[in-house]
Amino acid sequence: MNSSAPDFEVGIIGGGPAGSSMAAYLAKAGVNCVVFERELMPRPHVGESLVPSSTRVFKDLDFLPKMEEAKFPHKFGAAWTAASNAKVYNMDFGGVSADCHVDIRFEERNQPGVSQNYTYHVDRSKFDLMLLQHANQFGAKVYEGVNVSGVDFTDPNCASIKYKMGKKEMSTSCRIVVDASGRKTLVGNQLKWRIQDDHFDQYAIHTWFNGYDRRCMASNKQTQGDFIFIHFLPITNTWVWQIPITDQITSIGVVTQKKNFAKGKESREKFFWECIKSRPELYEGLKAQGSEQMHPFKDEGDYSYAMKQLAGDRVVLVGDAGRFVDPIFSTGVSIALNCSRFAHKDILGALETGNFSRESFQTYESTLKRGTKNWYNFITVYYRLNVLFTAFVQDPRYRLDVLKLLQGDVYDDAEPPVLTRMRNIVQQVERDPNHALHGFLGDLTADAFVEAASV
Repeated sequence: MNSSAPDFEVGIIGGGPAGSSMAAYLAKAGVNCVVFERELMPRPHVGESLVPSSTRVFKDLDFLPKMEEAKFPHKFGAAWTAASNAKVYNMDFGGVSADCHVDIRFEERNQPGVSQNYTYHVDRSKFDLMLLQHANQFGAKVYEGVNVSGVDFTDPNCASIKYKMGKKEMSTSCRIVVDASGRKTLVGNQLKWRIQDDHFDQYAIHTWFNGYDRRCMASNKQTQGDFIFIHFLPITNTWVWQIPITDQITSIGVVTQKKNFAKGKESREKFFWECIKSRPELYEGLKAQGSEQMHPFKDEGDYSYAMKQLAGDRVVLVGDAGRFVDPIFSTGVSIALNCSRFAHKDILGALETGNFSRESFQTYESTLKRGTKNWYNFITVYYRLNVLFTAFVQDPRYRLDVLKLLQGDVYDDAEPPVLTRMRNIVQQVERDPNHALHGFLGDLTADAFVEAASV
């Protein structure tokens, strides 16, 4: 084969939201690209709730009509609840009293480039398949059931993606490789870029329920039925997600630290129900007549890691293959989609100029580092002092600034002023053992992102 004429211009490893949206962007622009997906679609996947910044990508890719045709539940806002016997606390900086329930609606802030006041909850098996098919309709080649084993970067004129077809070793050459392999982080692991976080060690156990009345935890039962709910639990750094999948089906997951996460299957299931029992209304709703568990429990781990870099010569990392912090604000799919929104522009530029060095992808890399650093700081503040998050949501001086973050608009500012304010308050509380909020401090930090930011 002539090394100056590779098989494809771009080879994409992974057909999840990051890989399929990248393929759609590139194929729509006329780029000859291929996607290798190791599984056969459709397949189940965690990460079922989106944030509004995803809408920009759907609009770019002419995908919004298909989202509506699929009748995914509309997500108009989010709510956070705590046990009714939770302590009440007052904030010095404004006299705000944080109660046991706060909520926010996306329509409260006009979002540039987003013309609808809602985003979506999705069945990931259906959503991921739809987006991959959409990329294929634009002209991207898609191969499912192909497990990529690695990438050979030794040829100065192209990269070679390695995989097996049956027992036969195969390879496909391309000018640029996009690693969208998710938490497998194939290229990041191969190049030893991955920084695993041993301290920020959240795990999740989750399943679906049919017939659960999710309004049982809502303060406004008429308007919040399809909100995402985050239910705080008495166990430190532990919470429950409640995500609508259809009118009748709800995803419920418990997120906790690894030290709380039992090793045995039966012990894990017992832990799930013990956590749910700490919120009696939720437990009663899930155990009520007509509510039925649909699938066996599934668990997820190794949530938090970062990469020393997000691009190199002939390679770009997108979505979870680049970094992941924690699911608390439903950022995973949104970050994946926005990776493609930003990175495909640098890829098109590299193909036009013929310069495939890391330097060609610097706009993408700096934008994503800025955005994920803001997500990291926001999540760190949340876990370090989550009562502060509750108070800021309620405070009219900061409410829209917090909403901007929750909408997914985190990529423009080096650090939004509201985050600086929150971090300053956390530092004050940390320094003063006698501070009224000192006892509320958590001990969870994401050290991997500190290291990655310094590289």
